[in-house]
Amino acid sequence: MKQTYIGGCQCGNVRYEVALELGEVMSCNCSRCEKWGSLLAFVPASDFKLVSGEAAMTDYQFNKHNIHHLFCSTCGIQSFGRGKRPDGKEMVAINVRCLDGVEVDSLKVKKFDGRSL
Repeated sequence: MKQTYIGGCQCGNVRYEVALELGEVMSCNCSRCEKWGSLLAFVPASDFKLVSGEAAMTDYQFNKHNIHHLFCSTCGIQSFGRGKRPDGKEMVAINVRCLDGVEVDSLKVKKFDGRSL
């Protein structure tokens, strides 16, 4: 069942609302995610609303430049990223570690081999 969560960066400049069903999250071992340590959940762009911080974010892209890795230019936290699914639909990758009140140790983690892509 979808629930609305509030999330954002450490300093509070970037804040958002997202509707998602938290059950399984993804841990990726690509060169960025492995160093970053995020746990990801993916939602359609229509289920995400940026409340504040558009001007406070910096965009980083690497490899195939498919995902906009957005991070707060003040505290450096990447609480979400934007991109497209393989079918071309807009999606948002949520770092569930940045959702308020979520106990990440209670979530099921699926490993993804992004290193091999």
